[in-house]
Amino acid sequence: MSVHPFFILLVLSVPPSMAQEPCYGNFDCDQDVDAEDVIKFLEDFGRNDFFNPCPTCQDSLCPCRPPAPVEQTGQTAAYATGDDGDLERGVPWANPRFTDNSDGTVTDTLTGLIWLKDANCFEERTWSQALSDCSGLSDGLCGLSDNSSSGDWNLPNTSELNSLLHRGFYNPTLSDTDGTGPWSQGDPFTNVQSNFYWTATTTPSFSGAAYEVTMELGTLGGRNKTGVNYIWPVRGPE
Repeated sequence: MSVHPFFILLVLSVPPSMAQEPCYGNFDCDQDVDAEDVIKFLEDFGRNDFFNPCPTCQDSLCPCRPPAPVEQTGQTAAYATGDDGDLERGVPWANPRFTDNSDGTVTDTLTGLIWLKDANCFEERTWSQALSDCSGLSDGLCGLSDNSSSGDWNLPNTSELNSLLHRGFYNPTLSDTDGTGPWSQGDPFTNVQSNFYWTATTTPSFSGAAYEVTMELGTLGGRNKTGVNYIWPVRGPE
């Protein structure tokens, strides 16, 4: 089926940011301009935030959502052909990897997540206390001057906490600000404990336990929620 050049021009004129929404052109996400895109464009022509706005985006309505990138682990030493250090698969780390915002926070330039600079503001706490402490964190606490409010911060899930780890280092499994060397005090974080940190993720086998990550070796385990671990709050990305 041929497509009139006028309709092609209309579809191509849609800004890239709009093209990711299910209400606008290129609905079939194949990155081309065909009849399906034109029909969808004409159906939704004239929509805006005030007149006939797009419906709330749900997973079933958002086929254009891009795949989540997986970062490199940081390991570069190869011990066998085809191992992690040999292939170094994943998205390369940014340099610098971290940015100290001089307000008690550190931004991960790879993920966009914003971390509390002080990795041990609360000492060891139970899981429920950890959730509460993170939720209640705000400007003026733990060295923060970032204008954050209660509810902005949260306990990281397993994926978020694991995203910090550098598998080329241990004790702790963490890099420096540039992402090229091992962590040291203040570069960029302070008070990192080579011990277990809570995640917000409950273990599927037992709801009374949650996952924990040790900064010594970067291993993932599970612990009863009545036990105690360290806390590393996160927020964002903005």
